[in-house]
Amino acid sequence: MQFFDTHAHIGLIYDDPIEQFRVIQQAKQAGVTRIVSINNSLHDFKKEYKILSSKKEIYHAVGVAPSEVTSPGADWIHTIEESAKLPNVVAIGETGLDYYKQYGDKRSQIELFITQLELAQKFELPVIIHNRDAGKDIFEILQDRLPEKGAIFHCYSEDADYAKKCLDAGMNVYFSFAGNLTYRNARNLHETVLNVPLDRILIETESPFMIPAEFRDKKRTMPAYLTSTAKFLSEILEMDQEALAKQLWTNSCRIFNLPE
Repeated sequence: MQFFDTHAHIGLIYDDPIEQFRVIQQAKQAGVTRIVSINNSLHDFKKEYKILSSKKEIYHAVGVAPSEVTSPGADWIHTIEESAKLPNVVAIGETGLDYYKQYGDKRSQIELFITQLELAQKFELPVIIHNRDAGKDIFEILQDRLPEKGAIFHCYSEDADYAKKCLDAGMNVYFSFAGNLTYRNARNLHETVLNVPLDRILIETESPFMIPAEFRDKKRTMPAYLTSTAKFLSEILEMDQEALAKQLWTNSCRIFNLPE
């Protein structure tokens, strides 16, 4: 079996490049053979891309997260445009809206989000969406501005009805589940995976956050822990783990436009 971690902040697990390479090797040994490296800022993207670009199994997303709305960087649009052309850059993100921590103001967050949706459309890339307490606004924006290549609701946190609403609207969207899927009280997530099409489900670690229940004694999540989330998902779906792994791999390659 092989697994695809669709969202990992490798640079937040360890700052030391040697330690980052060790994390990637441990993931490979666990069967996690592809990882999308995520950063919140363009400064961190440049740093991590330089470190990890030699690793062909590591793919990259470039974007400005809501947390950076007040300081996206000088010429940030141009930076994304140039970065989107680099080898192994497969998505714009993470971007989106976060009303929980109230970064900047809502209008500024929305403008930042919309601009990146437009960039995703321009460069024919999918977009990775951060959504925290902003589902209504994100849905309304995506109705008019969803990039043709689609979007991923990363670390999905809404309920099954929200997912169904997006699909019923004809949106090309995927729902990615992290280690919190394995928590007993995550009933909204359990219900969601039982009610969305299997070909729209992805998994991620959101490393170093969202530690799966099996590893709650650890300080941080590693990409290697992705298999724990996959195992839990197979149990909820009452599905053979190998068959599920194959479907998840296909889904991940499809949204990122990669060969299987």
